[in-house]
Amino acid sequence: MKLNTSTTLAALVLIGVGGFMAGRVSSPAPAATAQDGPAETRSSRSLSSSANAGNTDGQKSTRTTRPERDAAMTPKDRLTKLESIMRGENALDRNRALLAYIDQLGPGDFEGAVAHFREMGMTDSRMGEYSLLLTAWAAADPLAALTYTKDNTREGFATNTILTSWASADPDAAIRWAKANFDGDGANPYLAGIIRGIAATDPALATELLASMPRSEERGKGLEALLPHLLEQGADATKAWIAALTDPSLKDGAIMRSADKLAAIDPAGTASWLLANPGEASQRRMDDVYSAWAQKDQQAALSSYAALPAGQDRTNALRGVIANVATESPKAAVSMLDRYPNDVNDRVVQSVVWHTFGEDPSLAASQIARIANENQRNQMYRRTIGNWLENDPASAQAWLQKNPLPEAVQNELNRRQPGQ
Repeated sequence: MKLNTSTTLAALVLIGVGGFMAGRVSSPAPAATAQDGPAETRSSRSLSSSANAGNTDGQKSTRTTRPERDAAMTPKDRLTKLESIMRGENALDRNRALLAYIDQLGPGDFEGAVAHFREMGMTDSRMGEYSLLLTAWAAADPLAALTYTKDNTREGFATNTILTSWASADPDAAIRWAKANFDGDGANPYLAGIIRGIAATDPALATELLASMPRSEERGKGLEALLPHLLEQGADATKAWIAALTDPSLKDGAIMRSADKLAAIDPAGTASWLLANPGEASQRRMDDVYSAWAQKDQQAALSSYAALPAGQDRTNALRGVIANVATESPKAAVSMLDRYPNDVNDRVVQSVVWHTFGEDPSLAASQIARIANENQRNQMYRRTIGNWLENDPASAQAWLQKNPLPEAVQNELNRRQPGQ
């Protein structure tokens, strides 16, 4: 069967997507671990259409006339040829040959080809080609493809790849199938693949599907698939979309996943946005945003930090700025620890140590005593001094002679040294 341009591009996009793991033999097990969950719908489109899984309307529109099949090739010959293609080491030649091979397959040939591919044990090392083969099967016969992956694979990669392809051509049919084939508790594991397939062309429907899911790993995957397309519309559009979310966990997840991307474009605006949306996500991303800002304009970031009121936001902002300062001037970073003691917590000190160690290990190690938590302080000593002893034992031992460590830490470091 001949793949059209949009189908081929969809498959190639899937090559770089790490949201799902490769399928293995077993039955699917819907996961329900905590990630990000529902929000209020932003589309008036109804999802209450009939769950008629047998309706394949629209799938024929993705199919084009394929070249004449080589009648001389037996099914066994085709599988042998597939294996020969997949054993090739040149990725470009391999993909070209696979596309030509797919053009010669009829709808009934795909199950054998996919099964043989999986038997070769190459689904991890040839993930892109596996995605391409699954995508082509979805274009030829999505129901047969889904029946096979449901019965023979696990972890969702194969099924979601097929659903992504099918949804890009016929979202209504893919949604009906997903609803008809899931009757368990928690999030529908099939919706993430569908969201990926429609995120670029129908973000409103993708948002509605996301809103229908409870907080779960599947919803987190759906959010990860949708956000890049929202970010393409610009920072204001992305922030407006997030502002419309009413579920706190979904909003937090969206802020967490988008803040670093927005900071790369407009760190000052992103910092203001986080401050206007207090919560766990803004707390966890504040230092990243200020670090990105300091890389572009250190003085502006430092001035903004200094103007913040006392509290966790100010401390997190300091952590971001000081990490950038430390990579340029370890002494300046330590001077900041002295200048702003009320904003320094253990994480700020740890950041300074890690970012100054490569340039000035003696100065970095001398700051560890500032860490208030004993367990964290001892762990930092073990990791920092242990690394120093491996890379420059003479200078590390000289420092240790003048700076005795806690007995438990010293004993552990001694055990690591040869001859101790």
